Amino acid sequence: MAAPITPSVAPGRRRIGVIGLGMASAPHAQSLIDLQDRVEVAGCFSPSAERRAAFAARHGLPTVDRMEALLEDPTLSAVLLLTPPDSHAELVARCAAAGKHVLLEKPLDATPEGARAVVSAMEAAGLTLGVVLQHRFRASVERLAGLMRDGTLGRPLSAAVSVRWWRDAAYYDQPGRGMKSRDGGGVLLTQAIHTLDAFVGLLGLPERVAGFAATSVLRSPATGMGKSMDTEDVVAAALRYGNGMLATIDATTAAYPGYPERIEIAGTGGSAVLSGDRLEVQLVGGERISAGEDGATLGGGADPMAFSHQHHRAVLSDFLDALDEGRRPRVDGREALKVHRLIEAILQAADGGTTVEVAEP
Repeated sequence: MAAPITPSVAPGRRRIGVIGLGMASAPHAQSLIDLQDRVEVAGCFSPSAERRAAFAARHGLPTVDRMEALLEDPTLSAVLLLTPPDSHAELVARCAAAGKHVLLEKPLDATPEGARAVVSAMEAAGLTLGVVLQHRFRASVERLAGLMRDGTLGRPLSAAVSVRWWRDAAYYDQPGRGMKSRDGGGVLLTQAIHTLDAFVGLLGLPERVAGFAATSVLRSPATGMGKSMDTEDVVAAALRYGNGMLATIDATTAAYPGYPERIEIAGTGGSAVLSGDRLEVQLVGGERISAGEDGATLGGGADPMAFSHQHHRAVLSDFLDALDEGRRPRVDGREALKVHRLIEAILQAADGGTTVEVAEP
C-alpha cells in the first residue's frame, strides 16, 4: 500500500485548522480569508455534518469529518479553537499533546480551575496560546492605552465600566446557553468579558472588589420571556485600587434595545470616555483628543454578531506575528487570566456578601 501523501506548506504561510463552527466562527472565517497570503486552512471541523456543510457553503473553506485529521497532521502548526467554554480545557490539552499552538476563543474555560489548566497545559508543552479578546485591538482602545502610558491623563482617580446590552429570548433558547454547566458564567464571562479585559489592560487589576449579581425576571418562564438560567444577567460591582482609585462596573444583558459599552476614566490631567469604538478625551488644559469610529455596530443588541471582523483579523494577525517572531501574543493565556480573576472575584463577593481580595493570577 502506498504511503499517504503529506501536504506541503507554501512558503511564508502557516497551515491552520479550525475546531468549532458555531456562531462565533463567522468573523474568524472572514479573517482567515483576508489573511490567505499568510494562512492555509487545512480543514475546519464540527461534529455536525449539517454545520460543516453550511460553513463550507458560506465561506468556501475546506472541512474535515474527524478532529484527529487536524491534530495528527504534521504540517499543521496551529489550531483556532472556537468550541463552547466547557470543552476548552480538554481540547486545549489535546492540542498541546499534539504539539499545536492554539488561538482560543474567549473565555479560557467555563471554570476558574479549567482556565488555569488551559494556560498550564500550553506552558508545559512550550507552545503559544493566544486568546481572542479583540477589544484591545480597537483603534480607540489602543490610543487611550498610549495616553495612559505617557501620562497624558495624569494619575487615575476614578473609573467606570458600563455594559448595558440586550439579549432576547431567542438568544437563550440555544441548549446550554446561560447555564453554568456549558458557559461557566453569564453577562460577565460571556458578554462583558471583552470590555472588562480592555479595562484591565488600561488600569490593571484592583486590590479589592465588592459586588452584587442576580438573574433577572426576564430569564424566567413565568414571564413568558424564555427559559430560566442559572447565571447572572445583572451585575453591579465596586473596585478599589492600591493607589486609591475607585471604580464601578455595571453590566447587564437586560437593557433593551442594547447600548454601546462605555469605559470612563477621570485623572488629574483630564478625563476620557470610550463609547463603543469612539474615544473622546478632554484635558485640563483645554485640549481635546478623539479617535475611533462614530456609530460603529458592536453587537450590543439582539444580534450578537452585528460587528465588523476587523478586530478578529487583528488578533489573528498578531498571533501569526507572535509565532513568526517567537514572542508572546498581545493577549496570551497569562494576560487573559487577569480578567478571569476579576470576574471570579466579583462573583465571589456577590455570593458571599463581602469584599474579596483580587490577587494576581
